Amino acid sequence: MEYKNLTTKKREGLGFIVVNRPEKLNALNNETIRELRQAFVAFRDDLEVKAIVLTGSGEKAFVAGADISELSKLDSAQGKQYALEGQELTKLIESFKKPVIAAINGYALGGGTEMALACHIRVASENAKMGQPEVKLGLIPGFGGTQRLARLVGKGKAMELILSGKTIDAKEAYEIGLVNCVVPLQELLPRCETMAKEAIANAPLALEFAIESINKGLDKTLEEGLHLEADYFGKACSTEDSKEGTRAFLEKRKANFRGQ
Repeated sequence: MEYKNLTTKKREGLGFIVVNRPEKLNALNNETIRELRQAFVAFRDDLEVKAIVLTGSGEKAFVAGADISELSKLDSAQGKQYALEGQELTKLIESFKKPVIAAINGYALGGGTEMALACHIRVASENAKMGQPEVKLGLIPGFGGTQRLARLVGKGKAMELILSGKTIDAKEAYEIGLVNCVVPLQELLPRCETMAKEAIANAPLALEFAIESINKGLDKTLEEGLHLEADYFGKACSTEDSKEGTRAFLEKRKANFRGQ
């Protein structure tokens, strides 16, 4: 599929989605949000693609936020609809059944941080800058930032970042748990590819069940989460992959997982 604001490619079982609006620091407009949804759905249904790496074009920005020229024209009803459309994208990423890794190259502000929050793993380059500066525009995060940021880094730190609107560097993002690791810019995509390949060497259904168990368990009590985990563990035990994986371990050979 051809996109106006994205580029996509497949290589060695990985799907790459690159936001490609360098003249706007890869800012999100309505068209880009729609194309991102289309790209994720296309890779979701592509059996050759086992994991996704999401990044921005160039060396300056992952996604520098929303397109302010569009935000400035929204009334209340339009603003709510805009937020809901952005949330549909971030929910699609978060609930994706294949691992999604954000390669954060440069600025990831506003909607860029929110997209990264929705990814399963976040790797930042040393020049990355992250934040939720919406209050500086008289707005608040609308693509899930008020919810996912607090769940990831804690209520107090999320309050600090969102109420100040400040931008933090990659080192601080790592220290507060906003990103998994920080690497030199030239190592960013290779590190993400390595992490993705480590994940997809495992059983596809096990990855899917683990993602769902973690996501759904966050909003439950510990006891409820443990029951949920047991349910998914039981589902995993019924798969052909679990039989193959345990048999391969006992036979001291590499497992041949088929996603069944």
